[in-house]
Amino acid sequence: MITSVLVANRGEIACRIARTCRDLGIATVAVHSDADAGALHARVADTAVRLPGSAPADTYLRGDLIVKAALAAGADAVHPGYGFLSENADFARAVRDAGLVWIGPPPEAIEAMASKTRAKQLMGVAPLTDVTEADLPVLVKAAAGGGGRGMRVVRDLADLDAELAAARAEAASAFGDGEVFVEPYLENGRHVEVQVLADTHGTVWALGTRDCSLQRRHQKVIEEAPAPGLSDALTEELHTLAVRAARAVGYVGAGTVEFLVAGERAHFLEMNTRLQVEHPVTEEVFGVDLVAQQIRVAEGHALDPEPPAPRGHAVEARLYAEDPAHDWAPQTGRLHRLAVPGAVRLDTGYTDGDDVGVHYDPMLAKVVAHAPTRAEAVRKLAAALERAVIHGPVTNRDLLVRSLRHEEFAQARMDTGFYDRHLPALTAPAPDPYAPLAAALADAHGRSRFGGWRNVPSQPQVKRYAVNGQEHEVRYRHTRTGLTADGVTVVHADASLVILETDGVRRRYEVARYGDRVHVGSTALTALPRFPAPEADHAPGSLLAPMPGTVVRIAEGVAEGASVEAGRPLLWLEAMKMQHKITAPTTGTLTTLHAREGQQVEVGTLLAVVEEAP
Repeated sequence: MITSVLVANRGEIACRIARTCRDLGIATVAVHSDADAGALHARVADTAVRLPGSAPADTYLRGDLIVKAALAAGADAVHPGYGFLSENADFARAVRDAGLVWIGPPPEAIEAMASKTRAKQLMGVAPLTDVTEADLPVLVKAAAGGGGRGMRVVRDLADLDAELAAARAEAASAFGDGEVFVEPYLENGRHVEVQVLADTHGTVWALGTRDCSLQRRHQKVIEEAPAPGLSDALTEELHTLAVRAARAVGYVGAGTVEFLVAGERAHFLEMNTRLQVEHPVTEEVFGVDLVAQQIRVAEGHALDPEPPAPRGHAVEARLYAEDPAHDWAPQTGRLHRLAVPGAVRLDTGYTDGDDVGVHYDPMLAKVVAHAPTRAEAVRKLAAALERAVIHGPVTNRDLLVRSLRHEEFAQARMDTGFYDRHLPALTAPAPDPYAPLAAALADAHGRSRFGGWRNVPSQPQVKRYAVNGQEHEVRYRHTRTGLTADGVTVVHADASLVILETDGVRRRYEVARYGDRVHVGSTALTALPRFPAPEADHAPGSLLAPMPGTVVRIAEGVAEGASVEAGRPLLWLEAMKMQHKITAPTTGTLTTLHAREGQQVEVGTLLAVVEEAP
């Protein structure tokens, strides 16, 4: 009987595992890097153990330190979560060799399936070896791990070597294994997967399908269960293949078999020998707690002969601290407030006041809606996200809402190329035109009641705000009766609530301010000074760091004095375990190269200057 579980992970999944353990009466042990000392997962556990190490991003890859922490804390089992060491057979063996219970599949099953190349061979699928023009486009993919790291689409043969190198570096950083392979890339396919659960008594459940086609950088954004629009025959085939894959390796515990579906054809991708990020949609549809089932299986209990019957539909959206309009750049800073209304499930590793750092994945939360039908679940999730209070870094919230309401998604006609086709429209700025005025009126109320009032007509008060990179100027007046503005009726205004009426329609605006950052409903604004300071003097063609991170690589042949073409990769920044390519903004000469491999940079750091050719 398991009495104490060490969770060898962090963030949202560690909090989610801890929640189930608490419900089962099982004590929890958290591990944390120095950067995560105050993180929510370390606070909600019964015991927390610091993992020593100077590189926060690599701390959770130290299996020896994690086993040592489990023994020191008196845990009798280890749950790996997902990512990090969750698909590392050597870690699973080390846990077992230490006399601890491993809440996961046997190391032999992990070895058979954790390498995507070996998994394909097991399922009779051979990766590409000698790539030619006829094979394009192709996908470069990490043999270990997942989450979109170590993956690159190559459409031009000349780019293959560079993308192979980038994928190897990213995979090595994220998973400690730089092996990559190449496979055909099917345009406009659907990413469909099957949840499996197996015990030690020979029972294997296929818990329905999930559609995870909406992806950015090969990382899932919106997932749902069951996958809509599949024929009964194809669904049955997917279930059969998934169970066959699990039985082929003697699988035990929760796992996922992934496919690319084109028409009525299913192409095997891989088997993830762990819990998936999107497991909540399966839990909601089947009414099971997959973490609780993992623990029961690890204790030797048998599953029922058949899984429970599915009910309804569930949709999950991953809320990220990132800017989809600017190449999905990860964002950092203080998360002042996170609250999602409605009868939806919120899985998160953050709480109000936590900092979003640069070392880990930028996912803030998963929001899940369940309803009797797909249309109801989608509508419920979109409304909850739209009304959510998210004060802090830029997020993908608006993208999620627009995606859920897009005609293609509503009609279940989406595929993995959804964002390639629709991203510009989905990220087009659409701020509320009255948000700047509401921000100004709320700020004005914070001053002395009659501080701005004059007994004679005077010039209006003027305030300036930046919204989505655009400057907005608003004007208002202090009068005998209160605050007024042209074109609207100010029904109410205080520091946190403004009510405006236009053409007989009243709108409420909740306002919160943190320094120069102002949140008016779902619109984020930056208050601009009355007399702006001069901008930093950067030469034309200057390349500034778009995010905090580490310079991990300078492109071959890139040096001061070199000729470069517009769009040529110059260097790569790593932030939150993903590599971001920095390209030449114009064709010309690289006159300055400040960036150095291993250099830590902040947003706005000058990396290089390309002088445009005459």
